[in-house]
Amino acid sequence: MERTTKISHLLVALCIVSSTRAFTSASSDVHAFLGCLSATIPCNLVKTPGTNSYSELLMSSVQNLRAVLPGTTRPVVIVAATEPAHVQATVVCGRRHSVRIRTRSGGHDYEGLSYASLDPHEHFAVLDLAKLRAINIDAPRSEAWVESGATIGELYYAAATANQTFGFPAGYCLTVGVGGHLSGGGFGALSRKYGLSADNVLDAVIVDAEGRLLNRTTMGNDLFWAIRGGGGESFGVVLSWKVRLVPVPETVTVFSIRRSRNQSAVDLISKWQLVAPVLPRDIYLHVFVQNQQADFIALFLGRCGRLIDTMRRYFPELGMTQQDCQEMSWMKSTVFFAFNTANLPVEVLLNRTNADYFLKVKSDHVQEPLPRHAWESIWSKWFEKPEAALVMLDPYGGVMGRISPLATPFPHRNYMYQLQLFSSWSENGTAALEKRLSWVRGVYKDLTPYVSKNPRAVYVNYRDLDLGTNVLEGNVTSYEKARVWGEKYFKGNFKRLAAVKSKVDPKDFFRNEQSISPLPAAKG
Repeated sequence: MERTTKISHLLVALCIVSSTRAFTSASSDVHAFLGCLSATIPCNLVKTPGTNSYSELLMSSVQNLRAVLPGTTRPVVIVAATEPAHVQATVVCGRRHSVRIRTRSGGHDYEGLSYASLDPHEHFAVLDLAKLRAINIDAPRSEAWVESGATIGELYYAAATANQTFGFPAGYCLTVGVGGHLSGGGFGALSRKYGLSADNVLDAVIVDAEGRLLNRTTMGNDLFWAIRGGGGESFGVVLSWKVRLVPVPETVTVFSIRRSRNQSAVDLISKWQLVAPVLPRDIYLHVFVQNQQADFIALFLGRCGRLIDTMRRYFPELGMTQQDCQEMSWMKSTVFFAFNTANLPVEVLLNRTNADYFLKVKSDHVQEPLPRHAWESIWSKWFEKPEAALVMLDPYGGVMGRISPLATPFPHRNYMYQLQLFSSWSENGTAALEKRLSWVRGVYKDLTPYVSKNPRAVYVNYRDLDLGTNVLEGNVTSYEKARVWGEKYFKGNFKRLAAVKSKVDPKDFFRNEQSISPLPAAKG
């Protein structure tokens, strides 16, 4: 017994030495944190800058190279959790030794906040959930339990493989992690028919700031409300989600119709604003503007003939014909939306390879159609520049407008459409960075008169640090300062989110540059 204890202590010591090799600048708190982790988590799952595979693991799901430029504050530890106990231990050890936790499922946070910090003095750990990716389909109940590290593509594949009439309303970027997507709301081609991803969450399992494992019943209604659109990373670590699978036809129809400026692209976009939000909810028609062309891309939950009739009735100016139709399974349509082609095997849904580019994104919501002259001006001034980014217009309407803005933290249901400026580039260097940032910020400024106001509404899954960042007051983030950006994401729901935060994480353990701040106690 004594010999076994000595061996155990020796293994723990070796684990700490191995993990902290070449890691001399960390505080004693970090070394104590590593020692705490080693008592529960296998050494090979704990990576520090001194371990050979640290950089490989860090970069494995980085989606924005801006967040890992030289000088960026990187995690002192990455824990590649493979079971809930590893997550619980990381949270408990982090609380005990003052090492904060950031959670990464797919790494698609546009500002990289799931794996990087703006504070050069912050010692933080990353909980990487990529190995917690199991998907269990309950076909008779049309439900699934999905771990946060699974991707949207993997969920689509698992659901449709179980039954070709199973779908799920989520986005069209297939490598997005389920954890981040659902906790921010989750919008996509089925949202006009079935609402957001978060609207179809039935249960969840979360590790809270005390390290407790909670489900919907034990976490309570307020926390369950908050994690379905309020950004789960502010309240704990969501490990898995029980979701409702929605019915889709065996055959759906898609099309992609591209028009240049001299083919009336500006007129068509102007008309699209009026048409897309009021189309039958079985039709989702969005627009990509790129390379001086507007691409009108549609999903219809039915066959081509009915779609042609509907488009002729609502949008004859687009000139859709039988030749534009492509009929396919719903699973195949998710491939089409991701790659703008159906000539790829459905197995690409399982590809987790991350993109390799720099990125800056801004988003808006539109309540009243932009006048034609505004589109004409923006096209002439911005879209013809060589550094012009991708502009995405995603329609709301349908079920989106029938769900209360208070039902989940996502409040932007009554707008006509969402607008996203998505700039990505591969060339490194200050000149390229400044040119791309200038383009995105310039278009955003010129859109000001035409988009939502008081507040200017932004989608939290399109994170934007230009809106503001948290400021500490004492040892917690300032609620008043956080309102500057928080009400843009959540409008009136921000205060309720802050109230939930003050209840479940009053010491603000789970925090980043745009995490929810605790609501201060009312002064009598």
